[in-house]
Amino acid sequence: MRTTPLHAAAAAGDVDAIGRLLSQGAAIDARDGTGATPLLVATHDNRVAAAGALIAAGADVNAKDNIEDSPFLYAGARGHLEILKLTLGHAADLKSINRYGGTALIPASERHVETVRTLIQAGVDVDHVNKLGWTALLEAIILGDGGERHQQIVELLVKAGADVDLADGDGVTPLRHARDRGFREIEKLLLAAGAG
Repeated sequence: MRTTPLHAAAAAGDVDAIGRLLSQGAAIDARDGTGATPLLVATHDNRVAAAGALIAAGADVNAKDNIEDSPFLYAGARGHLEILKLTLGHAADLKSINRYGGTALIPASERHVETVRTLIQAGVDVDHVNKLGWTALLEAIILGDGGERHQQIVELLVKAGADVDLADGDGVTPLRHARDRGFREIEKLLLAAGAG
């Protein structure tokens, strides 16, 4: 796979090498064989210091690879909270979408409470619908286990104004999905928010 010394330094989390390579004129947003920039490589491995060094030097937090992942989107989807916050502080595109047509909030809603909180506070649209016909709320219910973590995510989304009646592409509502899965606590949250 085509790669550069800066990609290797990012993968290793070697901040000194990153600084040295950039001072020697390395292209900060160079692409490897997958289309990933050094910042995305650092984000993949949750190399916070390396990502911070690259972002501080001007790396593009929205640069997408060949499968439409960017450092911002990937950090959100994987719950790499520190890197996510760095990208949000450096012009992350809140409307940016992944290959499934979803914002960072939708995959985050599958498992990461603090990431969901952070993305909501940043202003990501809570009712964005992806290519599967799912919102973040539907993702949390359909791919969740109904436990404490997913209850918290549903509560955060509801408090942020998520449309509790916005059905999936087949017309199935969040409430119906919760009932079908036996997620009683989530069902209560949805009913309390006025789900019909």
